Amino acid sequence: MATGDGRRATGDGRRAKRATGKKRQSDYPPPRLTKQPMDLIPTAIPDVVSLVPARHQDERGSFSETFRAEWFPGLTFVQDNHSHSADPGTIRGLHYQLPPADQAKLLRVARGRIRDVAVDLRDGSPTFLAHVTVELTAAGGEQVLVPSGFAHGFVTLEPNTVVLYKVTDYYSRELERGIPWNDPALAVDWGIDGEPVLSNRDRNHPPFDPAKPPFRFGGR
Repeated sequence: MATGDGRRATGDGRRAKRATGKKRQSDYPPPRLTKQPMDLIPTAIPDVVSLVPARHQDERGSFSETFRAEWFPGLTFVQDNHSHSADPGTIRGLHYQLPPADQAKLLRVARGRIRDVAVDLRDGSPTFLAHVTVELTAAGGEQVLVPSGFAHGFVTLEPNTVVLYKVTDYYSRELERGIPWNDPALAVDWGIDGEPVLSNRDRNHPPFDPAKPPFRFGGR
């Protein structure tokens, strides 16, 4: 069973098939953030990076550079997404896309507050099936970088929460996959009581099979 403390669970070692003609995001090593006017906050899984860009304040309010491509060498973000959730307790996830359309994600909250969740699905990873949670708020300006190879989701903690996020590949209906939010094989800690608000799609994902991991650790 997976926990947030980085304990390892094992599958049968079967590998995800390598797509030809395109280097997958999961083939890249974890990004090294450079030239950062920001604070970096360690998480329980080192490849998931929490960061807070510098915020400049004066009598008018504040200004912050929320993204610069040079901060993320080896990653190219191609699509911006905007999510609005009316009710607290709304879960969006757990989602991922198979190679060659696998995605790294960079998230921040424009209004409200969320608990963000990333689950390691990389075969051979020392944190395989473990998960990490990060709280993101509009007031604090926190962001989280979730690399390819992770299932991702979040739960809203305030009404009318708005989440903005960048991804490194385009949405693919054919390659998108999902895992139930309460899958016992992952034991994700959402930090909420009671039943969440879910879409029909998120309510009906098939259970995750640990013996068939969709990603490989380190591009091996």
